[in-house]
Amino acid sequence: MKIKKYFKLITMGAIIISSLTTPVHAIVNTHFADEFKYFNSSKWEKSDGWSNEGMFNCTWRKNNVSFWDNETMQLSIYQDSGNKPYSGGEYRTRDTFGYGLYQVNMKPAKNPGVVSSFFTYTGPTDGTPWDEIDIEFLGKDTTKVQFNYYTNGVGNHEYVYDLGFDASESYHTYAIDWKPNYIAWRVDGKEVYRTYNNIPSHPGKIMLNVWPGINVDSWLGKYDGKTPVTASYNWMAYDPV
Repeated sequence: MKIKKYFKLITMGAIIISSLTTPVHAIVNTHFADEFKYFNSSKWEKSDGWSNEGMFNCTWRKNNVSFWDNETMQLSIYQDSGNKPYSGGEYRTRDTFGYGLYQVNMKPAKNPGVVSSFFTYTGPTDGTPWDEIDIEFLGKDTTKVQFNYYTNGVGNHEYVYDLGFDASESYHTYAIDWKPNYIAWRVDGKEVYRTYNNIPSHPGKIMLNVWPGINVDSWLGKYDGKTPVTASYNWMAYDPV
């Protein structure tokens, strides 16, 4: 049984766009956490039957989100017979969250051409500007993690941090501390990067996903078509400012 411990602070974070039109949901202003023992349909949604298009070479499938041993959620990439050659897994909250501390305990997928992520997102499909804060692991090198954010659709704030360990081999805790005047990212409770420039302000959904890329080999490396490819999530937590 894994020991699940939360590094309490105050923040928010992560990325990605949906092609679904979704209703506006409540903004959560209290502690929110999940140990991923089962699918809690009152709090979460499994993306299913659609694609982000662009660099996402997959269709989201609900069956790619699974729960194991009453303590782990797995998001997986499989081959698919739909409009895309592969399927990916995505898990998202029904409600939205604002400034605060966002934490996740996870192991990303290790394979060239794939991304494992934890992020917050809101955008035109939610009736808001595109704001997003990301923690992303590129499967070509899981000894590093990439941080990024978008404010009203403006991104290009990537920062790559050298972890000093292979994140795919064991669970570690990654966090986004989102305040009105800055975003800070943490690894195992230690702040490793902070930015003050053009900070997002709109509450967003908490999202977790794994997906294969296409036509972005210079960024992700070329996906070799290997399946299944899986990222594992042990727990997440949010604490408001």
